[in-house]
Amino acid sequence: MSAVHEMLFLFLLALTPAILFPLLYERADLLIQQEQNVRKRLSYHVVLAVTCAISMIFSSIFTTKLYGIIPLTYGMVPLFAAMLYEKTVYSLLLAALQLVLYIINEDFRNLSDFLLVTGLLIFPLVLLSKKKFLVMSRRGKSGILALFLLVGSMLSTASPFFLHNESLNNNFSLIFLAYSNTFLMILAGLILIHIIEETLDKRKFQYQLEAVSRKYYREEEKMQQMMDATPLSVALLDRQGSITMLNKTFLKLFREIQPDAVREDLLGHHLLPVLTSLQIHMEQLDPELLRVFEQRSIVSELVQIQDTMLFTSISPIIKGHSDEVIGAVVVVQDITELETLRLELNNVDRLSLVGQMAAGITHEIRNPIAVVRGFLQLMREKSPDSLDHYYRIVLEELDRANSIINDFLSLAQNRPVRKEATSLGDIIHELTPLLWADANLRGQSIEVKLDEHIPKLELNAKEIKQLILNLCRNGMEAMEDKGQLTLETRKVAAGVELLVSDTGPGIPLNKRENLFQPFFTTKAKGTGLGLALCKSIVERHNGKVSVDSEVGVGTTFSILFPYPPQAS
Repeated sequence: MSAVHEMLFLFLLALTPAILFPLLYERADLLIQQEQNVRKRLSYHVVLAVTCAISMIFSSIFTTKLYGIIPLTYGMVPLFAAMLYEKTVYSLLLAALQLVLYIINEDFRNLSDFLLVTGLLIFPLVLLSKKKFLVMSRRGKSGILALFLLVGSMLSTASPFFLHNESLNNNFSLIFLAYSNTFLMILAGLILIHIIEETLDKRKFQYQLEAVSRKYYREEEKMQQMMDATPLSVALLDRQGSITMLNKTFLKLFREIQPDAVREDLLGHHLLPVLTSLQIHMEQLDPELLRVFEQRSIVSELVQIQDTMLFTSISPIIKGHSDEVIGAVVVVQDITELETLRLELNNVDRLSLVGQMAAGITHEIRNPIAVVRGFLQLMREKSPDSLDHYYRIVLEELDRANSIINDFLSLAQNRPVRKEATSLGDIIHELTPLLWADANLRGQSIEVKLDEHIPKLELNAKEIKQLILNLCRNGMEAMEDKGQLTLETRKVAAGVELLVSDTGPGIPLNKRENLFQPFFTTKAKGTGLGLALCKSIVERHNGKVSVDSEVGVGTTFSILFPYPPQAS
């Protein structure tokens, strides 16, 4: 019974690599990654060689013989397995270790014993089989190792009978144990092959999984960067309608309501409450997102939030190979500027229509008006003085009609004008007598404050006169008797500023926004073209016009003309 115990003990020692290799390989790999902080992988060759060497040493130390005759060479199991898996250098070192262990721990009788018991005779065959062994399936590898262990076990078992004339003497117990020993060695080899293959496959799968994970995170980072670079508010949803990813623009939109919000505050939350908090109520989107996920339709809607116009759309994300809806993408676009541009384009169309009307009016009305005015003047000379009042009213109305035609023409002909270096102060001095005359007729006063140190500007004198007259007369018409109009120029950092102030009733804020729009007027008989014409003139001079008004106090129009390139 002690022989069976010895065989089982050596069998377990031969399986030492099967226990140590998986543990040490994984542990050593983790330590290398932690210490070097890199993705360097530890080759399994080192760990397998070390564990096989440990098994060979213990197997050699505790080796024995069945009934003192048949050597139990379980060291062949880790040796042959390592020689088949290892690099040639490691294989030769382990083979040398086997020979050294035999010399140290065994009773060295002769060379024949040495060749048969150590398995040295089949070492070359094992090494030559290495290349083919490594590309075989697990079953093929098990077969190769079992064959070599069978041969090695038979050689060591037969050596006492062929070399030392030992006799079985019909010892069936010895024969049974000899066969059992061979079986255990082969079984240990098969178990060892299975454990090594399982460990290598596991690590291979782990490496593949880590590679896929790294690729996934890289793709996720690229996706996040692409979304963040998009000027649209974008969020990705899962199949349940919860937010899984969003970009900076979407987060910025949400921070208008919750300034301290971070990305994690939105991730995992259902879309509908988030949209509701943004005051985006999509009537076409039901609570379960059925139209998006089941009907695979795109839900889109224009949403007006105070002065902001948003275009919101939700589109399904469909898996390519299975045609399955796996989520949705939400896009919220601020189209306020686009809407403003659309309105401005409408105004451009209206101005184009104005231009066409002005051209037609010029040819169809201006000439008849001139003829009518001429005949009226002739009739006035031949009529009694008592009718002068009526003739004056008719002539004024004809002049008013002609003035409206001129405004149409000026607004329609929005093209570059010829400009030259001109003093803004000189233009105002030329207009002062005319402005004083208008003010005296109305019972009003004018104050002129001119900065004498402003440089000459690139101006079209005719258009600037028209600009000043329009603004001053608007101010006079807005004031009651004894009102005061102030005309001021001053030098500022950005250029020369022209200020026209009145002490009229002021302009309410709701009317101030549309003040420069064509056809918008606050006068009972106004055409709504005067201020639009003023703005057009200022823009042709690369300037800016603004208005500051306080109800009950007065109104100030500010026009900023930029310095010419050579001026400081």
